[in-house]
This record gives sequence, C-alpha cells and structure tokens, in this order.
Amino acid sequence: MKQLRGTPLKRFLRALPPPPSSTELVIVCQSVAYPVNVGSVFRIADALDVAEVVLTGITPTPPHPKISKVGRDKDRRVPWRYVDRPEEALQDLKAKGFWLAALEITDACQSYHAVDYPRRVALILGNEDHGVTRACLNLCDAAIFVPMYGKGRSLNVHVSLAVVGYHLLHDSS
Repeated sequence: MKQLRGTPLKRFLRALPPPPSSTELVIVCQSVAYPVNVGSVFRIADALDVAEVVLTGITPTPPHPKISKVGRDKDRRVPWRYVDRPEEALQDLKAKGFWLAALEITDACQSYHAVDYPRRVALILGNEDHGVTRACLNLCDAAIFVPMYGKGRSLNVHVSLAVVGYHLLHDSS
C-alpha cells in the first residue's frame, strides 16, 4: 500500500461518486473571531462543496494570510460574501427557503444525528467564546449539537462543522 499523490490522487478523487444526499448547504460564520478557524471553515466548505460561506460580524474576511494558509487558498474557490449584521444574513437565507440550524447547545437542542434535515440547510457557527447570539438563535429553526462523551464541553467550531456537514451529505436524504 502506498499514498496517492499528484495525478493518481486527482484521478482517485475524480472517480468518487457524488454524495448520496442532494442537500444544498450554506455555512454562516456569526462572529467567528479567529482567522485560523475561518481558514478551516473554507477548507471544509470546499470538501463539502457548499453553495456559499457567509461571513458576518467580526469574522475576518479574505484576503487574509492565515485564512489563505490554513484554508489552502480555498477562499478563492468557495463562493463567499460578507454581511455586517448576522441577523440580516439569516433573514435573507430564510427568505430564500433555507432551514436555519445553529450549532449550539441550548435548552431545546437536538443531537445532529437525530434531526431530519430538509433539502436546503444553513448551518450557523457562533463565536468561539460566546457561541451563537440570542438574536440569531431566535431566527433559527433548530439548534443542533455534537454529543461530547469525554470531559470536554465542546469541539472546535470547524470540527463540529465537519462532523455535521459530512453527516448531512451521507446520512440525510
């Protein structure tokens, strides 16, 4: 067994079947403060082939050296836009028919694998220290979380995105 690199790797990836789900996914970064996390979001967004990344509030935007480095320049490929007020971005997505789900632990949250996802989903990622704001939560259709079985209370924001995003592509229909 040997690692694939270069052209063999490109051929392998091109030959993969499309994901079984036709879910249209948008990612909203509501004041995700750290450029390293934003870069990781872009890299995951590319891997998931998301429709768009919406950056809001204090979220740093491209061009930014750390976003580009960590994201391996995926901010150049993945469609993105900046909206100053996250509530406006969420209202716009809702008007376009997206189901809004905050990745947040609330008094009414559901485990990500226990949710029936519709065809158009926007995942809202909150600030690393403060989470998704109350104003944004009030606009969401649901709050979902990744269960923690160890002593930690949460995963990094981009890791939670990867877990839920791949679940959406492979386990929902």
